[in-house]
Amino acid sequence: MEKDKDFTNSNYYENRELSWLKFNSRVLYEAKDKTIPLLERLKFVGITSSNLDEFFMVRVASLKDMVHAGYKKKDIAGMTASEQLAAINAATRALVDSQYFTYNRSMLPLLKEQNIEIIHAHEALNEKQKAFVDNYFQDSVYPVLTPMAVDASKPFPLIRNKTLNIGALIKRKGSDQEIEFATVQVPSVLPRIVEIPSAIENGRTFILLEQMIERNISKLFLNFKVVCAFPYRIMRNADLPIDEDEAADLLKEIQKQLKKRQWGEVIRLEVEEGIEEQLLSILKEELHVKDEDIYEINGPLDLTFVMKLYDLEDCDHLRYKKFRPQPVPQIHPEEDIFTAIRRGDIFMHHPYHTFDPVVEFIRQASMDKDVLAIKQTLYRVSGNSPIIASLAQAAENGKQVFVLVELKARFDEEHNIVWAKKLEQAGCHVIYGLVGLKTHSKIAMVVRREEEGIRRYVHLGTGNYNDSTAKLYTDCGIFTCSESIGEDATAVFNMLSGYSEPLSWNSLVVAPIWLRKKFLKLISRETKYAKEGKEGRIIAKMNSLCDKGIIAALYEASAAGVKIDLIIRGICCLKVGIEGISENIRVRSIVGNFLEHSRIFYFLNDGQPEFYMGSADWMPRNLDRRVEILFPVEEEEIKKSVYHILEVELADNVKAHILNKDGQYEKIDKRGKVLVNSQEQFCKEAKIKKEKEKDVYQDRVFIPAEHV
Repeated sequence: MEKDKDFTNSNYYENRELSWLKFNSRVLYEAKDKTIPLLERLKFVGITSSNLDEFFMVRVASLKDMVHAGYKKKDIAGMTASEQLAAINAATRALVDSQYFTYNRSMLPLLKEQNIEIIHAHEALNEKQKAFVDNYFQDSVYPVLTPMAVDASKPFPLIRNKTLNIGALIKRKGSDQEIEFATVQVPSVLPRIVEIPSAIENGRTFILLEQMIERNISKLFLNFKVVCAFPYRIMRNADLPIDEDEAADLLKEIQKQLKKRQWGEVIRLEVEEGIEEQLLSILKEELHVKDEDIYEINGPLDLTFVMKLYDLEDCDHLRYKKFRPQPVPQIHPEEDIFTAIRRGDIFMHHPYHTFDPVVEFIRQASMDKDVLAIKQTLYRVSGNSPIIASLAQAAENGKQVFVLVELKARFDEEHNIVWAKKLEQAGCHVIYGLVGLKTHSKIAMVVRREEEGIRRYVHLGTGNYNDSTAKLYTDCGIFTCSESIGEDATAVFNMLSGYSEPLSWNSLVVAPIWLRKKFLKLISRETKYAKEGKEGRIIAKMNSLCDKGIIAALYEASAAGVKIDLIIRGICCLKVGIEGISENIRVRSIVGNFLEHSRIFYFLNDGQPEFYMGSADWMPRNLDRRVEILFPVEEEEIKKSVYHILEVELADNVKAHILNKDGQYEKIDKRGKVLVNSQEQFCKEAKIKKEKEKDVYQDRVFIPAEHV
């Protein structure tokens, strides 16, 4: 590093949590975009809420743990845990205010223009609606409810994480006894939003379940007068404190900790604006919540319910036309997958290309008499995963099946435990990850006996083996039967199952031991070329960037003259535009209909470009505490395809947000410009017929992205 420049200065870094909140604001921006169909906009209101819930349960909870432990160490931006919590509190309140302003002042009126009405106050019901609501309550809701009163003989009940509840103050009729507290959980087993008779001609009207309960709450407390009733909701610390070194059985330990998740510290209390002071005081005292952790909400709590409206019938005009993932041109439906892979490496760009070949890869392997073994890592899978079914079938068919199921995949722990047990029962060899590390890599290998001898077929990807999210997330994957990658894949699985660490690798780069060094070496090489007066160029696409060592290396590269483009969907702790430090770095975030999830890395390498893809972001956890795989793109045609992805995303001026030197994200001024929506562009390209697709690849011009 240059002696006169300290690239590790905390002033050059953004706090991780505040950067994430800016990302969630970009998600909310989609709800404000008038060019987007209404139900699509409404969906982003719900996604904003869902994102914020997880953020509090994990990130805010972790900071609170630090404060309780007296942890004083500062983050890369020079902030203590207490300072971060104060800043998060202010930023979150501004975000929530913006979210509810968007919902109340924009979404609701626009829905009403489409003859769709959501009633948030039962007092607004007409007589016909009141009768319907009361009958629905009596028949479908009342039998499910469990009212809980609190007195000397009945302690304050457990309020479960993320559940919606109604707190009430009640007083016995004709008695001078003090007012008592009672609560009832709004049952999650019933629909949160219920359609009722509409007063609008040809319209549709909905009411929230908690409003039905509030209207009829006196029926739950006979002989009592209900003084007031208001909904409330809590977030608990959901970070699992697992001591893997002491855990004799990781599966049992995680099952035990999952039960404790419901008893975690309350870190956030949401109440309806205007809640009665005495009721709020009781909740605050019993739940041990401080004033700064109480959010008074101007509207219905937990806006994730709006996502249930997305699939409303006869509302296709309020949604995007559903995109159907297209076939992969190199794979012909009449031939087996192994024949296709032997012709050459196959590149897939999901969801523009269908995920079916990945599912079919495992299915065909499970049935193929020449397949001897299947080995795979699983981080998150779908609810009714065809891949799990095929792996189980393969074991039953007598094949060697090894599966690493990562039990520590946050909020998928219970789900993964179920699948792990199912695979074990079918005869698969299952391990539950490695002590102290999460296995986040995406790799599957099929070992097949052929005339020429044993051949290994490998799938490597940037996303999970989840056929459901593969329709929603942008990810990249490659099929190959490259001998060098096959050898490396074998070494990876041997490392996972037997703790053997290979002395060297042919093609793959694996965290936590080798990956950080590889990235730093690649960045340093571009820096060296720039210092020699040659062109230095880096393009990197990922979900998050918050690793101080990587950022410092990027700063040094920028200071040396390397042109750097970063496409980062979420967290970015790097700052742009710092004089002499980051003037050559541009950062953009693309938020659209699909969730940008692929990780792609390009290094110019003095005119001999190198491309890599993988499962890891540039975060300490990915580089140091997870098993991750970075794999090279070796075939020239695939390099062109991958570079084209980067070109189009760097040209996006519709869904891209650009980071400015003030740390804020701005939309691009589109006046007088040809509009480029990268996700729409890829959808259109994927629809090109197979024959034309080959011509398109051959005719593409390999333009340096800075000229796009």
